[in-house]
Parts: sequence; structure tokens; C-alpha cells
Amino acid sequence: MSSEEILQEIALEVSTCASCKLCKGRTKAVPGEGNAHARILFIGEGPGYHEDKQARPFVGPAGQFLDELLASINLKRSDVFITNVVKCRPPNNRDPEPDEMAACNDYLDRQIAALQPQVIVTLGRFSMTKFFGSERISSIHGRARKKDGRICIAMYHPAAGLHRAELKDTIRQDFKKIPLIIAEAERLAAEQPPKVVVQKKKEEEPPPQQLSLF
Repeated sequence: MSSEEILQEIALEVSTCASCKLCKGRTKAVPGEGNAHARILFIGEGPGYHEDKQARPFVGPAGQFLDELLASINLKRSDVFITNVVKCRPPNNRDPEPDEMAACNDYLDRQIAALQPQVIVTLGRFSMTKFFGSERISSIHGRARKKDGRICIAMYHPAAGLHRAELKDTIRQDFKKIPLIIAEAERLAAEQPPKVVVQKKKEEEPPPQQLSLF
């Protein structure tokens, strides 16, 4: 199947998923959306109030800030793919719980495998944990690392910039690194095609490789 067909299949499964308790309180599941051939994948944490109503990721105030950030580096939503670690809204926008993230993990891995993005940008600490383990986002935000044959970069969630004004400029500066990171990812991809992501046990996963360029 094509990447479009695989992503559509995943979206259909997500729309009727009952693998965890979040399905009981949702209005609509939010599988993700964007370009099926995107070079860059953004992974947030979970849908909020507006996303739950529209079945689309990042359409509330944090999404408006994300649109602004994308425009600042000459990107549009149609250029990228956007999803979350959990596909249904946690009650009262609470943090996603480990069992909920585990229930959605296969969907996310399959989306990554279908997209084969050159760059993955994690937005917030819960999506960061999937690629960077127990590191603190305050320490590694804006830093690019090579993992599983592609470049990953941890960033603050756009909502953090709305709640803490002092982080807004930090987020903007981190986003300005993305064009350089894409260029570096293209150079690495020319040397070796990215691998299909396969979930491994934590003890078997090699640590992310810090890129000295960043």
C-alpha cells in the first residue's frame, strides 16, 4: 500500500479505537493529518478541547502558535505531518498516562514507518520521552540528535509558550534551527536510507547520537 493508504487505514482504526479508557470521554479521535510524503513529522502530546471537536490536531490556541512558527520558517501544514502520542483527549486536558500512551504507541510507530520522515520534532515532554528517554526538556530543547536513522529534535510544546511568556522566544529560536536540520537530514539520507522504526525493549535501544553540528 502507498503511504497515503496506510495513513488512512491507521486513521480509520483510530476513529473507532477502544484500547484504553480515553475512548469513553472523547467526542472524536484525532489520528493526525498532513502530507503523506512529509520530510518532517511533528509529534505533540494529546488532543485538547478544540481538537476533540474537530478531529484535527493543533487547531486551538497552541495550534495557531504552531502555524505562526511554521510560517516563520516558510512551512505550511500541507508541507508537514502532525500527530500526537495519544489520539484521544485526556479528561480536562490532563497529562496522558503511561497505559494510554502504550495503547497508542503502535499507531504512532506505524505512522512513522509509513511516513519515513527525515526529521521528527517532538513537542512537549511526553513525545520527547519516546525518543530521548528520561532527559529533561529544559536541558535538551532545540538540540538535534540522530536516532533510528533520522534526526530527532526536542522542543517545548507550543502551549508552553502561551502559559509562560518567557518561553515564547525560546520556542521561536528553536524553530529557526529546523531548516538547517532538514538540510543535515537530507545529507544523512543520501548516505544511508532511514530504517523502518521497530519498537524494541528499552535496554536494547542505543542512546541517541548527539549531532555536533547543533
